[in-house]
Amino acid sequence: MTPLRPEPDAGQGGPYAQGAYEADGTFESAVERLADPLNDPLPGRHASPWFRAETPPPGDEARQVPPAGPQQAPERAQTPPQPPHEWYDPEGYQRDWYGQQGPEQAPAPRPAPAPEPAPAPGRPPAPEPAPAPERAPAPEPAPRPVSAPAPVAADETVALRTAAVPPRAARVADAPGLADAPGLSGADDQGPATAPLPTGGRAERRRAAKGRGRRRGEPARPADAGAAAAVPAVPMSRLEARRAARAAKDSPAVVASRVVGEMFITFGVLMLLFVTYQLWWTNVRADQIAGRETHKIQDGWANGARTPGVFEPGQGFAIMHIPKLDVVAPIAEGISKEKVLDRGMVGHYAEGKLKTAMPSAKQGNFSVAGHRNTHGEPFRYINKLKPGDPIVVETQDAYYTYEMTSILPQTSPSNVSVIDPVPRQSGFTGPGRYITLTTCTPEFTSTYRMIVWGKMVDERPRSKGKPDALVG
Repeated sequence: MTPLRPEPDAGQGGPYAQGAYEADGTFESAVERLADPLNDPLPGRHASPWFRAETPPPGDEARQVPPAGPQQAPERAQTPPQPPHEWYDPEGYQRDWYGQQGPEQAPAPRPAPAPEPAPAPGRPPAPEPAPAPERAPAPEPAPRPVSAPAPVAADETVALRTAAVPPRAARVADAPGLADAPGLSGADDQGPATAPLPTGGRAERRRAAKGRGRRRGEPARPADAGAAAAVPAVPMSRLEARRAARAAKDSPAVVASRVVGEMFITFGVLMLLFVTYQLWWTNVRADQIAGRETHKIQDGWANGARTPGVFEPGQGFAIMHIPKLDVVAPIAEGISKEKVLDRGMVGHYAEGKLKTAMPSAKQGNFSVAGHRNTHGEPFRYINKLKPGDPIVVETQDAYYTYEMTSILPQTSPSNVSVIDPVPRQSGFTGPGRYITLTTCTPEFTSTYRMIVWGKMVDERPRSKGKPDALVG
């Protein structure tokens, strides 16, 4: 039968008398050491004064406090060793206050102590720390009934509060590399992602509550987007509007530079087109016209049509061959730029004071002109002719072959003496049957004239065939 618990008003010899459970002053010293962090136990000890160690460490038997009362000593001696507990031991409480209630349990085997490492040779062993005095257990308080947790105050009355993160969201947030991985974006396999709880004040929690009610698929707006959109733009004053418009306009210098730049670009494009026309397209057109005129002259000769000895300006009557330069160009009457020269033909001086003899004349100077650049440029490379190079003039009746004799690289355009019957500076000393070629120099200019002279060496009727200069 469990002995009854003594009343508090028992006499001096009762269990509550001074020294009934422990030595004088032991309980007070144990209580004072509870809140002192400097009195932490050594390794293997327990800081809680309520821990009940059944087996004292070796060497501490003399330090154990004997039981004070005759009634409690037998009970404690019969108590089997129990595994260590922290703070509260219900079985020890029942055993201390109400005695043994059931059969004794076998003591749990204690693990063997680890062997201490041997000291290094030549070094004295370290002294063992003195064991701390065993504190006698204080009377354990009665267990308190577990009560319901205290109600949490409303959110509006809490100044600072740390929001509890859901387990799934906490795991994703703690892993930096898992947030972007598929399937780990804060959503479990069975449901949608768990949104983190708001951590700000009342306004932020209300906005979060509104966001949770948004329809699925609708993108979330930033917190400040609605406030920024709701604030109307402040209208500018008239002076500010004028200044803004004036600042948006370009300055006169910028406009002028832009106009000048556009003019230069346009002028450059026009110049490029003009150069392309002069150097390429005029030759194409002149070659086409000269080719048609050559075929026209040859067709007339083949048909046997007789032509008078006087030709109209621009009318073709002969063909010039320069084998060394691979030149085959029709010869027309006159030196008109538009009717003759610009059409890729060679012009015969036959007007006014510049009138010269025909190839069929018994003596005289057959003088012609042609372009050196552009418009077919038949005389472009006459500066490469050497003395003895043949120049053949083909007419309806015969082939007239000349040999180049001399060249005047540069002379004034007004020097008409170069086409005289006996031209000056040509080296000819008396009348004869001569030929004179005139063109512009330097290239792509008309500042000066270049003159090439030749002397007839052969007259061959067409019935006898082509001369050797054209056959070879």
